[in-house]
Amino acid sequence: MGIGAQEHRMKRRHHSVVTALSALALGSTLITACANTTTIKLSNSAKTKYEKRDYQGAVSDYNKVLALDPQDWRAFDNRGSAKFELGDYQGAIADVDKSLAINPQNTIALNNRGTFKVAVKDLQGALADYSKVIEIDPQDPYAYASRCPVKKALQDPQGAIADCSAAIEIDPQNAVTYNNLGAAKDALKDYKGAASDYSKAIEINPQYALAYSNLAVSNYHVTGDVKSSCENIKKSASLGYEYRINWLNSEEGKWCRDM
Repeated sequence: MGIGAQEHRMKRRHHSVVTALSALALGSTLITACANTTTIKLSNSAKTKYEKRDYQGAVSDYNKVLALDPQDWRAFDNRGSAKFELGDYQGAIADVDKSLAINPQNTIALNNRGTFKVAVKDLQGALADYSKVIEIDPQDPYAYASRCPVKKALQDPQGAIADCSAAIEIDPQNAVTYNNLGAAKDALKDYKGAASDYSKAIEINPQYALAYSNLAVSNYHVTGDVKSSCENIKKSASLGYEYRINWLNSEEGKWCRDM
């Protein structure tokens, strides 16, 4: 999820009153312009801190932006992303709720809230958010790709396959989507199709540890080739997949560890 802090164009009131108030109107415009410059600087600072993984610093800057302009929906959305990275999932959801109350058509915020809801295991809520994005923008690959594993978790593997396939049609170079497509096919015991999808994920991203682990299982179901499966498991572990590292060090994984 990316932070996309952008310049917020503040609305200025234009005063067409008697000459005696013209100086006051000018002063109001200058104050607004000053506040606008400050929010831009703070938003840029927050973006930089987020990119450097200084999430607490980003939250602090967005707090200041919102103190100056409580209607800045981008700041709410971006602060929510920073809170999410800090593990404050409920705070992240609350911020995106505020962003969407101001701009309900903001698909970035809806996608973000879907992701945050997955983190708190509100799968039906996530499904609704991703579906709303697709309603607004039927060409949003992230929404399809994100809804895919949610549908699988909700015991709808056919729906998951349809969503991952739609995402791939729009964005054919997303390794994660191919991996999720493979997982949905695994759920239907289409191991050959799953193995093909995991292989495609690895082709796109040769460092994708989870895909190697998944490929090991699917290929075994298809070919029964223990050696090939073990090689993929070891590759997954070498790339840092903790589950496979622990499995290889366990009694259950001894056969592969010694191969």
